[in-house]
Amino acid sequence: MDSKSRSLTSAKQEWIFQIILHLTVFHFVIIDHKDGQMIYELEWFQLAFFANYVCANLLIGYVLLPRFLYRKRYLEFGIYCLLIVVAVILIEEFVLEKIFFPDTRGSDFQGAILSLGEVLSVLGALTGVKFAWDSIHRQREIDELKLMVKDSELSFLNSQINPHFLFNNLNNLYSHAVEQSPKTPELILGLSGMLRYMLYECREPFVPLLKEVEQLRNFIQLYELQIEERGAVDFTTSKVSDNYQIAPLILNVFVENAFKHSQSGQSDEIRISVSLSVDESGKLHFSCVNNFEPNEFPEGESNGIGLENVKKRLTLLYPERHQLHIEKSNQEYRVSLQIQLQTQ
Repeated sequence: MDSKSRSLTSAKQEWIFQIILHLTVFHFVIIDHKDGQMIYELEWFQLAFFANYVCANLLIGYVLLPRFLYRKRYLEFGIYCLLIVVAVILIEEFVLEKIFFPDTRGSDFQGAILSLGEVLSVLGALTGVKFAWDSIHRQREIDELKLMVKDSELSFLNSQINPHFLFNNLNNLYSHAVEQSPKTPELILGLSGMLRYMLYECREPFVPLLKEVEQLRNFIQLYELQIEERGAVDFTTSKVSDNYQIAPLILNVFVENAFKHSQSGQSDEIRISVSLSVDESGKLHFSCVNNFEPNEFPEGESNGIGLENVKKRLTLLYPERHQLHIEKSNQEYRVSLQIQLQTQ
């Protein structure tokens, strides 16, 4: 199940739960006691009064909680909640009671104290359960994120920092050293820097963007050794600032797939283009394009473990703050990723 389907399922489950909750609370609202027996009195005015509570609860639960309470803006949350409670009482006293009880309860102002108890009890029950639901959901996401980060780290280390990866790159470095290539010192430094970055500097959940771009450049240079004169690799960056931070190693999977797919069926004319820029609003624009031979591109290879892991990490680390588009044409594989970065 992809992230979009999972989000839709979660939203559907929440709304079903909310409907059941409101029906349960309304059930207790219409219960009355007469001559020692419990009876149900369902009248139109009860539906109108309860609808007033429902609107207030939806406003608190789906507007005030995420915008203020979860962002630790407690004072604003308290002020707006107080205003909503006052609005509910005013609507009840000056609108609903004058409509349904014009000659009795609506003939004069009964006072806030008489209505406050019922308003707070109903809203407290509805909003409290919504807060509990959100807390459980957020804890589940945190637990899933911890597990996913651990699995992603293990998957990346197993696929990249392994004897096969080091063997290929050391062999390439050896051949450059034998030929006394001027690139040898730079490539050795790049390999050392990438190993150090992945083993020591990626323990934090977020790293400076400049560091991530630097290790991505080293990563590309090392893979570029494997294609040598068989093609061209273009890596461009624009307006990359150290004011932003990003989850580490979240772009490497796309670059790794580009090299793997291009090399799998081509002996020459390999073309790989990687670009990265940050706009004025702090949104990262990442693009990775590579060509490949259609007959040599296994069906479903783009859905490997690494790609699935990075999709889940994006969903958990940047909920509603990223857009990922992957397109596969006859001879081209294109990845476009946008992430709203956070400042340091």
